[in-house]
Amino acid sequence: MKSFFPAVIVIVLTGSGAALASDDCRRPMAEWQSRDTVSDHVTELGITTDRLRIDDGCYEIRGRDNEGNRIKLKLDPATLEPLKLEVRFQPGSDTSRYLSVPDNTSSNAPPLPPPSQQVDD
Repeated sequence: MKSFFPAVIVIVLTGSGAALASDDCRRPMAEWQSRDTVSDHVTELGITTDRLRIDDGCYEIRGRDNEGNRIKLKLDPATLEPLKLEVRFQPGSDTSRYLSVPDNTSSNAPPLPPPSQQVDD
């Protein structure tokens, strides 16, 4: 029984790791946007492209933003939807550009009051 238990653990861990390790893009090449379109899109986002390559079936862009922060961006090749963003901030950089705030106006729920007016029940 002792030799059976470790074998089961290895099989379970190996199987679950394979299911979680898939961060590849799986789009047919016919659906992909051109490299020029990707470069234009990234420029509109305020990123200067240093390197544009294909990694695991996704576009991977390395560059810098307006403040000189290093950017590594992974995009879906068909929709150009950002899948992963890494930013190495320079000292004193404004990080608020990269923080998204949920928009409460699009849902049917009433908007949240400002933090100073929230009341605990």
